[in-house]
Formats: sequence, C-alpha cells, structure tokens
Amino acid sequence: MEISRVNNLLAEMRAAMAAAQSGVAIKDGGINQGGAAQKLTPATDFSSVLKSSLDNVSKMQNHADAMQKSFVLGDDKVSLSNVMIDMQKASIAFQTTVQVRNKVIAAYNEIMNMQV
Repeated sequence: MEISRVNNLLAEMRAAMAAAQSGVAIKDGGINQGGAAQKLTPATDFSSVLKSSLDNVSKMQNHADAMQKSFVLGDDKVSLSNVMIDMQKASIAFQTTVQVRNKVIAAYNEIMNMQV
C-alpha cells in the first residue's frame, strides 16, 4: 500500500472532522496545498445544495466503478488498495446520503402529523 495515499486519506479525514466540529464546509478533496480546510460560501438555495451533494456522490461511485474495472482489466497503474479505498469512500458517501434522506422524510412525516 502506498504510504502517501494513506497519509492523504488520513489528512482528508482529519480535515473533514475539523470542518464538522467547526461548522466549516469543505469542498472536493477537502484540503488545499497547505493542508487547511477550504471554506465555502454559504449556499442559499436548498435545491442547488442537494443537487451538488447528489452529483458528488454519483461522481464518487462512477470513479470507484472505473477504478474497479481498470483493476480487473489488469491496469498496472491501479492498485487493489486504491480501488478498495475509493469503493469505501463511495459506499460511505451513499450511506450518508440515505441517512440524510431518512431524516428528512421522518421530519416531513412528523410535521404532516402535527395537529393545527
């Protein structure tokens, strides 16, 4: 396994944890060249935030599938560890999306069942 790849993954996880604790959104890779989390401007449109989140999950899944196909076809540039890491990232992103959806539906149902 490539040590630099593991270090990059660890840095991304630390940046995501720091961003979650401080309430700062991170974008794309999560860290810039200096290793600090990149701040995003707050989005005011819920639909655009939702669409960009779903697009990001879709891109992660497509990238993981492409890496898997490349590995199966014998591409020397793709290692098994990189494929597994990308597949786990895509899986976690999808599971997170499903959990957010479940919370939104539960909140909607609760609001709809309120007595007025």
